[in-house]
Amino acid sequence: MAIIDGLLKGLLETSGSDLHLEEGQRPKYRVVGSIQTIEAHDVLTRDMMSELLREICPSELWKRYEISGDIDFAYSLHEGYRFRTNYYKHHAGMGAVFRAVPFRITPLDELGVPEQVKSFAQLKSGLVLVTGPTGSGKSTTLAALLDHINSTQARKIVTIEDPVEFIHRNKKSMIVHREVGSDTPSFVAGLRSTMKSDVDIVLVGEMRDQESILLALNAAQTGILVFGTLHTNSAVKTFDRVIDIFPLHQKNYVKMALSNTLKGVLSQQLVKSADGKRRLAACELMMITPGISAMLFEGDISNVVSEIQASRSRGSILMDDCLVQMVMQGRVLKEEAFMKALDKIDFQKKVGPVKF
Repeated sequence: MAIIDGLLKGLLETSGSDLHLEEGQRPKYRVVGSIQTIEAHDVLTRDMMSELLREICPSELWKRYEISGDIDFAYSLHEGYRFRTNYYKHHAGMGAVFRAVPFRITPLDELGVPEQVKSFAQLKSGLVLVTGPTGSGKSTTLAALLDHINSTQARKIVTIEDPVEFIHRNKKSMIVHREVGSDTPSFVAGLRSTMKSDVDIVLVGEMRDQESILLALNAAQTGILVFGTLHTNSAVKTFDRVIDIFPLHQKNYVKMALSNTLKGVLSQQLVKSADGKRRLAACELMMITPGISAMLFEGDISNVVSEIQASRSRGSILMDDCLVQMVMQGRVLKEEAFMKALDKIDFQKKVGPVKF
């Protein structure tokens, strides 16, 4: 058993989500969104950090870490969990974060995401984006969606991730996992080769640059269903993020491709429950309507919010409206929801003034 396994088991016992190790500090757990210091543990020295991190790191990756100061990989613990792992260097020395990823994939029905999200599983082609800040549950939602497809349909699914998080076992579908760095040199290379492999569905772990976004759009236009992630906190801002990445001479093509391929955007963030014992998913869901497609094509998204509100019967909902619902249902405190709200003035008009 690796030395670090004791800390990782402690994380699971506290129902925490992340283990943080920083040279010069005591280890810390993130539990229900808050950082907690393990006071009983010694301050981590350079030698302690090197011993903890090097023991579980593949030798080639360790060499890369020593040179670049930044690596990602997955580590499995014999407790039904894997950990998405990031090693980095900072001003005081070594650092690492371990994100707990359970082997069990939580079903969509248990995640608290809008029911309409399940309809994405029925699409034959197009682009679906799941967005949100780091640690907002994007990977968990996409894993649940792929598992639903895997359980109900016979399709070929390829995931391209850095690192691979959830491991899917073949059920009705055939699933291939490709890890950036070991199975393919980059998201772009992986996506380019996958498009030639008779694939039905592709999960792109992160659409981070012009080339990966263009390839994803092209794949969606050729009849592949593409799921991708972006770091934006609302469905509306996702359009600006995608379009702003590109130079002026490519913007019109991107607008046209988005209007033709985009089927939906789910933006989510995690909010502490009213009893403080867990975190709940607050979601903004934008189902693409003809009106939104036209706005994308024209490059004028000023009325997208109104279109989302008008299409609630199709399952669309704004983030702030979702937060208001959660407060009214007693699931979260209004002070907690206020911190996550995008339009804080309008939010207070609906739930009352918030005092801290």
